[in-house]
Amino acid sequence: MSQHGPRERMVFSAAQLIRRSGVTATGLRDVVAHAEAPRGSLGHYFPGGKEQLVNEAVDWAGRYAANRVDRFLAGMTRPTPSRLFAAMVRQWTDEFRAIGYGQGCPVAAATVDASVTDSTRSAAAAAFTAWRAPIARALVGMGVPARRATSAATLMVSAVEGAILIARAEQSPRALTTVARELGPLLDSYVIR
Repeated sequence: MSQHGPRERMVFSAAQLIRRSGVTATGLRDVVAHAEAPRGSLGHYFPGGKEQLVNEAVDWAGRYAANRVDRFLAGMTRPTPSRLFAAMVRQWTDEFRAIGYGQGCPVAAATVDASVTDSTRSAAAAAFTAWRAPIARALVGMGVPARRATSAATLMVSAVEGAILIARAEQSPRALTTVARELGPLLDSYVIR
């Protein structure tokens, strides 16, 4: 992130701190320190204060997840719904195995935090929509009817998010590997040949 300016670093840092500690426990000073940004830059770049910064961090996280879908697909010679879902799950199982279970999804963290504002809830809803849209498009490209692709994308994101929470609670990837195994055949059954 060092090649980016202080504003981009603060948005990224806020997302990282939110995914670890939640919105309430993420302090503005912590964000500035994590981003290695000048102290006065927060008010300059985020005149709306913490709410604006949190909303932009949630938006960043939604775009990041959406972009990951394209990268997953680019790495597949023959994409299928189950392979796409397995790649989404593998991102998390790999992360949990590498760095532990201390961090989850910043969008989910912002959604469940009791202190979030309506604008943050709206930002989270938009982030989930941004993530589901490329999944649905990919599913249509694999032969899933459009009306079913949108629902399947919601199912996939919901299953990953729920499994992330369970994995963090249990300190085990078991919930993630279970949803990939159980939902894979169902997702593939949506393809019309």
